[in-house]
Amino acid sequence: MSFDDKDKIPDDRALAQGLGPSKKLWDEFVRHIGADYAPVTEAWGFYKAWSLRLKQKKRTIVYLLPREGYFLCAFVFGGKATEAALRAKLPKAVMKEIEDAPVYAEGRGFRLEVRTAKDVEAMKTLAAIKMAH
Repeated sequence: MSFDDKDKIPDDRALAQGLGPSKKLWDEFVRHIGADYAPVTEAWGFYKAWSLRLKQKKRTIVYLLPREGYFLCAFVFGGKATEAALRAKLPKAVMKEIEDAPVYAEGRGFRLEVRTAKDVEAMKTLAAIKMAH
């Protein structure tokens, strides 16, 4: 399953086929965001490939980008959130991605792969940091 066909918005079946075992991680993370930051809206968008944006009112929490066998979480952190993330107890690979991320006017943007339950826990921590700052 490819997620770069602009004419085919991914549905649950396509996600299950493309993500494989990572689909349960995707579902867990989406449920968590919806429960912890309600009300959350979901919106699919296309730019080179499909992504699912999770928002609370006007504030984007995270973008989820499905890939073959895994997915990416894309965050944009302002200065305070970045400082908090660098103080948090996150895996070294996550810390390195945040440190190395380019800084834009809207903040520091970074993408992280989600392949394991441990990755999901790190993403939950990052979402909490994002929403607290």
